[in-house]
Amino acid sequence: MIIFKTEADIQNYLSDLRLKGKSIGFVPTMGALHAGHGSLVIKAKDETDCVVCSVFVNPTQFNDKVDFEKYPITREADLALLLEWGCQVAFFPDVEDVYPNGMNAGSEFDFGYLNTILEGEKRPGHFQGVGQVVSRLLDIVKPSDLFMGQKDFQQCMVIQKLLELKENPYQTKLHICPTVRDADGLAMSSRNKLLSEPQRTLAATIYQCLVSIQSKQSTDSFSVVQRECLDLLTNKDFIPEYVSIADANNLSLLEDFDAKRKMVALIAAKIGSVRLIDNLLLN
Repeated sequence: MIIFKTEADIQNYLSDLRLKGKSIGFVPTMGALHAGHGSLVIKAKDETDCVVCSVFVNPTQFNDKVDFEKYPITREADLALLLEWGCQVAFFPDVEDVYPNGMNAGSEFDFGYLNTILEGEKRPGHFQGVGQVVSRLLDIVKPSDLFMGQKDFQQCMVIQKLLELKENPYQTKLHICPTVRDADGLAMSSRNKLLSEPQRTLAATIYQCLVSIQSKQSTDSFSVVQRECLDLLTNKDFIPEYVSIADANNLSLLEDFDAKRKMVALIAAKIGSVRLIDNLLLN
């Protein structure tokens, strides 16, 4: 595995690969890597000639400074895992490399309603920061394929929109890969490292709610199941932020189940100071 820190060095290396007709798979991360990231790297390795994984904790996508400061940094462990998974290129840029003109110099992207519902509503400015950093990383790496996890479903929709807004200059194909879960169903996330042992035991309640929504979509109205999930989460000491269903193709919110649509259920809730999100395709 080759490690790069600067834009110039990684671009020189990757341009040589492109001249040789090699495809480049890209997995952008914020580090604190886990098996979910590993599944993306392995998928990218199966489908492309060279896998690039970036590790960069992006300050512009945190609307809470404390959340940014608490984000786990595990660089040595991350490198060991990338080696284990067979990643060929690791990119560890500094803020100055990603934002050479400053963090406020990036483009403003029109993500439409994606920027105002669910995560967009609860985390103002978050998706502008995501768009800013992914746009910049795409311009550096110029990948043929981009691999992201379904756990961040709305973010995947935002990145698909970003590719459209940028007119996809590198003809990058977005691959949305299945969520990787622990044995009890909890979606793997870097934030899980922040959970206490009792909180970690309770955290799987979110997945239980998603399974309940999935199993009752043909027998109950969504409002009934939604209330059951909100009550269960509250009784388990969560602070639920939303329990919603949406069209899985465009994330337009739905008031009730619709068997004619491909749907997704989405939940966000806090336990203590840790905010968790998850989703599950329904049909």
